[in-house]
Amino acid sequence: MELYQEKKARVNGCVKVIDPEIIVERASEGLLQLSMELGLSVLSQMMEQDVEHVAGKKGAHQKARKAYRHGYEQSRVVMGGARPRMRSLTGGELAIPSLMLFQNDDPLNQVILQRLLLGISTRKYRRSLEDGLEGTSCVSKSEASRRFIAGMETVMDAFFSRPITKQYPVLMMDGMELGKMTIVVAMGIDTDGKKQILGLREGGTENSGVVKDLLADLISRGLNQEEARLYVLDGGKALHSAVKATFGERCTIQRCQVHKKRNVLSYLPESEHENVSIAMTKAYREFDYAQAKSALESLANQLEYRYPSAASSLREGLEETLTVHRLKVPGLLRQTLSSTNAMESANSSCARTLRRVSCFKNGSMTLHHAAAGFLEAERSFRRVRGYKQIPVLIASLKLLTVTDDASILKSA
Repeated sequence: MELYQEKKARVNGCVKVIDPEIIVERASEGLLQLSMELGLSVLSQMMEQDVEHVAGKKGAHQKARKAYRHGYEQSRVVMGGARPRMRSLTGGELAIPSLMLFQNDDPLNQVILQRLLLGISTRKYRRSLEDGLEGTSCVSKSEASRRFIAGMETVMDAFFSRPITKQYPVLMMDGMELGKMTIVVAMGIDTDGKKQILGLREGGTENSGVVKDLLADLISRGLNQEEARLYVLDGGKALHSAVKATFGERCTIQRCQVHKKRNVLSYLPESEHENVSIAMTKAYREFDYAQAKSALESLANQLEYRYPSAASSLREGLEETLTVHRLKVPGLLRQTLSSTNAMESANSSCARTLRRVSCFKNGSMTLHHAAAGFLEAERSFRRVRGYKQIPVLIASLKLLTVTDDASILKSA
């Protein structure tokens, strides 16, 4: 780096600082400014060496050379700068290998992708840069948008093709609306209690065909179709029928208790909400399956005369809201798996990431933005509450599956 060596000698190999005062002076302008100048100086010397290797030393005539120097011009890497030029003897311009190395867009695309996902708009991207970078290229609104799309494409290709290699004893599914489209999301909880978004599918509505396509994709990427697993779903019929059709009648479904309570209350006047909500909460907090079921059936009988629709809503799918009771899932893990709250939390994180996106032009754009949002949500995922009790869940699932198989054989 001749600038910091007072141009006393060209730097080859390791760097030896001759005058540290110059370094201190430059560093007073900021570490970023110092790093930029050092980096550009190194790049400049690398390009000069490339040119010298092909066209010979500057000012020295060589009969055997294959090209000649052709001046300098401004060029673009991640930061701007001038590059030397050379042309072959036949007239064509030759590429400089070291320049091509530093013109790789991927790192910058990823930086822009992360900044925009954190909520910085393309209009304000330039103002988010450190001092010394505002004047560089690749910071305009259109350039930031283009690079955001390029970075997203790279991430999405990896996301939609990543294999499913772990065991997931719990699978949560839900749909969320983005623009005019509905995104169906599948989230797995592994044996260590860690959550991961396994797949997405877009559709006009949350219909059975979209859900089946999503499940087929998960299976093709490695999800074990025969594994004993708990499927935590809301009350949507499309999710329920698709899971049953894909994994058979032996699949174990837990209906979300929060959604069930919300549905029942929707049929009641506001004056009844508090009492019925407390009664349902107490019933679901019972550890014993028989006691919880008896309490809910008693509540349904009380509602039958005055609010028959509410009673009917409570009875519909009542058994599946008590699956965690039948499995005797203990403590905190039961609270986690009795509802789709963990999935709803991921949906909310995705929505916050995409809050600045107001127009989704088509299904492909909607799907890619949703995937980017959920990948950002994954960064804040924690282990589920009660994860140490997951081995108990796995054992109970296997036992329940064996019992169901025996019942099927007996009825046959």
